[in-house]
Amino acid sequence: MKKFKNLLKQYKLDGYIIPKNDEYFNEYVSSAKDRLKFISNFSGSAGFAVILKNKNYLFVDGRYTIQARIQSGKSFKVITIPKKFPKDVLKFNKKLTIGFDPRLHTESKLNFLFNIKNISLKSVNKNLVDIVWSKRPKELIKPFYSLSKKNTGISSEEKILEVKKFFNKNKVDYLLVTAPENIAWILNIRGHDLTFSPIPNARLLMNKNGDIHCFANPKKITMIKKNLAKKIIFHEENKIEKILTNLYKNKIFLDSLSCSIYYKNLLKKKNIIVEKIDPIHFFKSIKNITEIKNMKKSHLSDGAALTKFLFWIKKNFRKRKITELFAQKKLENFRKMNKSYKFPSFNTISGSGPNTAIIHYRASPKTNRSLRKGDLYLVDSGGQYSFGTTDVTRTISLDNKSNYIKEIYTRVLKGHIAVSNFPLKKNSTGSKVDQSARKFLKKIKLDYPHGTGHGVGYFLNVHEGPQSFSKNNKVNLRDGMIISNEPGYYKEGSFGIRIENLIYINQNKFEELTMVPIEKDLINKKMLNKNEINWINKYHSRVRKNLLKFMSFQEKVDLTKACSPI
Repeated sequence: MKKFKNLLKQYKLDGYIIPKNDEYFNEYVSSAKDRLKFISNFSGSAGFAVILKNKNYLFVDGRYTIQARIQSGKSFKVITIPKKFPKDVLKFNKKLTIGFDPRLHTESKLNFLFNIKNISLKSVNKNLVDIVWSKRPKELIKPFYSLSKKNTGISSEEKILEVKKFFNKNKVDYLLVTAPENIAWILNIRGHDLTFSPIPNARLLMNKNGDIHCFANPKKITMIKKNLAKKIIFHEENKIEKILTNLYKNKIFLDSLSCSIYYKNLLKKKNIIVEKIDPIHFFKSIKNITEIKNMKKSHLSDGAALTKFLFWIKKNFRKRKITELFAQKKLENFRKMNKSYKFPSFNTISGSGPNTAIIHYRASPKTNRSLRKGDLYLVDSGGQYSFGTTDVTRTISLDNKSNYIKEIYTRVLKGHIAVSNFPLKKNSTGSKVDQSARKFLKKIKLDYPHGTGHGVGYFLNVHEGPQSFSKNNKVNLRDGMIISNEPGYYKEGSFGIRIENLIYINQNKFEELTMVPIEKDLINKKMLNKNEINWINKYHSRVRKNLLKFMSFQEKVDLTKACSPI
C-alpha cells in the first residue's frame, strides 16, 4: 500500500479506483486479474475500492458488507451501496483528481458512480496495481474447445444468421462483442480461463454481412480454428486496437455492459456509436429445447449429489467433528462421482451458526466452525456439467428447536412458493416477481438485501442477464429463460436462511429444475395455506420420483422420509 500511494504522487493523483472486474468485465476473475483482492484482501465477486492519499474506501453491495469488513480489516472503510454512494463519501472542500484504468471501466457506470462536482476523473493507461504487484500469479493458457450441436441444439451458423437480423433492424454496420460469454454462445465454444466458468476470454467484431473477426491468444485457438476457419478470421489479441482504429464512418454497436472506455474512445472519433445492451445477451437468455433438456439432466445429477450430502450431514454431525471446510470438500466429492461434472460454478458457501448470516460467506481456516447441535447449516453451491450449470441453496436444521427460526424459515419458504406460483402474463417483469417473494417477511417488517433471483447460463456463467428477479429489473420474462428463486433472511451474528431452486419458464409458467428435498424440520405447518402445502407435497413427490434411481437402499429410505407429505 505504501508503494501504491507513492504512485499517486508520481502520477499527480489524489486517488485511484480499483474495480473487481478484469478487462473482460467478468464477474469471477482469475487470481492473476484479481486486483481488488490483492489490494484489499476482499474476495467477494462484486465491489470496488477508492484509494486516497490518507484514506481507503471499499464499496460493496448488501451481500458482502459483513464479509468485506472482516476481510479488509482496519485498512478500509467499508461502504454499502445503495445506502451510500461515492458522492456521499467523497465530500471534500478541495478538488480531487481520481485516476482510473480505461480498460476496466464502462463509461456509463463510471459516470453514474463518480459524476461528482469536486472530482475530476483522469484516465491512466498503465494500471497502478499492476506496477506494485510483484509476485503476481501466472495466467493459465489452455486452448478453447467446440461444443457439438448435440450439446447446443443450434449450430454456430444458425446463431450467426439470427444475429444478422439484428443488423437490418437496427441499421448498424458493426457489432463489437466484448462479453466472453456472448462469444461462447455465438461460436459454440468454451474455454479454461476462469475457475468457475468455462468462458473463453476473447473479443469479436462482426459486420452486417456476417463476417467475423475474433481476437484471442493464438495458443488458445488451436483446437477451434479448424472448425471455424471458414467463417471466422482469427487475430492476435492486441491486433484489435489497430483494426478498430482503422474503422471509419461506420455505425458501430457497443455493449454498454462490457465495452470499456478504452475501446469506445478508439472508435468514437471517426464513427457513429450506438451503445446499448448487446443483443446476444437476449438471444442467449432464451434457452432452446436441447438446452432445457440437458439442464434438466444436469440438475438430476446435481440434485442426487446434494441430497446424498445432506443425508450424510444429518446422520453424522452428532457422531463426529464436521467443519464447514470439511463439509464443503465432502459435497465436492459427491459431485465428482458423476463423470459429466467439471468444476464448481462458484465458490461454495458452507456456513453454520452465525456464519449463515454472511450472505456470501466463504469458509477459511480462520473462520472454519464445526457444525454443532442447535445450529442451522446453509449450503449454497453449484456445478458446471458438460451439459449444464447448477445453483442451489438449502438451509437445514441441526436439531435447532427455535420457534422464531421456524417462523422466519416458513416465511422465506412462503415467498419461495409465491415465486414458483407467480401468474406470468405477457409483460411480466422480474421486479413484480421480486415483490411477491418479499411480502411475507415485510408483514413483520423484515427483508433481505439482495435480489430474489438471477438468470443462469447453459454451461456458462452462473449469473447471467438480462433477466432477474430484482426491484428495478424491467425485462419481460419469456419462455426458455432460466432464473434462480432464492429469497432469504439474515440476522447478523445470529443466523441466516436461504432457499434456492432454479426454475425455467415454460408456456408462461415456472417449472422447477432443481430436485432436492426442502428442509421439513424447519417448517411451521400452521403458517401455510392449502395451496402452499399442496405445492410442497407435489414438489417432494417429483423429487422422490426423479432421484430414487440414484440412491442406495438406505438413501432411498431417507429420501422417502424427506419427501413424505407434510
